[in-house]
Amino acid sequence: MSKRVMVIGAIEAGKSSLIKALLQKEQPARKTQALEYADWVIDTPGEYSENPMFYRTLMATALEAGMIVMVQDATRDRNYFPPGFSQGFPHACIGVITKADHPAADVKRAEAFLRQSIGGARIFCTSAHTLEGVEELRSFLQAHCKP
Repeated sequence: MSKRVMVIGAIEAGKSSLIKALLQKEQPARKTQALEYADWVIDTPGEYSENPMFYRTLMATALEAGMIVMVQDATRDRNYFPPGFSQGFPHACIGVITKADHPAADVKRAEAFLRQSIGGARIFCTSAHTLEGVEELRSFLQAHCKP
């Protein structure tokens, strides 16, 4: 049985756009209102990462995944994940920086935020618009989760 990849991050962090790019879907991304399963990916609403009341749902859903992708928007000036957040999951976590091509992007700041939450785990820098880093991330996920 193949394992899914669960993608988590703040509201408008670029999770759904990243997933569309990973799955090579052309339709525009839309606001995720509930857990959505698409092929080998689980898309989570941003509210689940921003509100500690929903952490239990993230932890339970993680049992259906083989890897957790924690998304940090390069244009944001705060980290929406608590320090050490990745340690609460039963599977490996990686970080993904989104919107790296945006004029207001600060990739180093985004990486520093992710490091607070995932420690020394692997981090990918991506843009769903230019597809920068998307193929590398897709290859990594497919090799490690066997979707």
